[in-house]
Amino acid sequence: MSVWDKFSRIYDVAETLYNGKVFNGTGEVVARYIDPDDRVLECACGTGAISVSIAPVCRELTAADLSTGMLRQADKKLRGFSNVRLRRADITNLKCPDGSFDKVVAGNVIHLLDDPGKALSELLRVCRPGGRVIIPTYINNSSRSSKAAVSVIRRFGVDFKEDFDLASYRQFFEDMGCPAAEIRVVQGRMPCAVAVIDKQ
Repeated sequence: MSVWDKFSRIYDVAETLYNGKVFNGTGEVVARYIDPDDRVLECACGTGAISVSIAPVCRELTAADLSTGMLRQADKKLRGFSNVRLRRADITNLKCPDGSFDKVVAGNVIHLLDDPGKALSELLRVCRPGGRVIIPTYINNSSRSSKAAVSVIRRFGVDFKEDFDLASYRQFFEDMGCPAAEIRVVQGRMPCAVAVIDKQ
């Protein structure tokens, strides 16, 4: 059982208590980039926190996660939507043809990966030309509260591979060949930077 399987039942409560404004507001920001005819893939959907904002505004949503515990929680949240299907998937090895989706979303996972560049390549691969890849990621705002939260989360066994601030998050996309990535920040105790990449 993974740390995310164990954490899945309390994830929403913990996020809402500590960082509710950002936890709820990130999905609203992502949904603004989704169009009614879009086929959307959301990787690392977790408990469906962002999914519940995407599902009402798209044609079809595939919500995927590697954790079966997280997918169980997402199922409870999303079962009222007829346009959603859940799927277990590895963000670094998606079993989808090239250009399968109009929009591809991956929320709050890039900083947890051993190879975030490989994940970004996969997200871009399955997005059609002219589509968009949307990647919200928590960033460190250097506050005492933010550092304390990261410390507590690490005690639960969550391993942060990257500790992005806004500048290093921008630099990550530049280094990955996406210098034109648009970044919007959802402000709160631990802000979330929403990166939007238009695929050429």
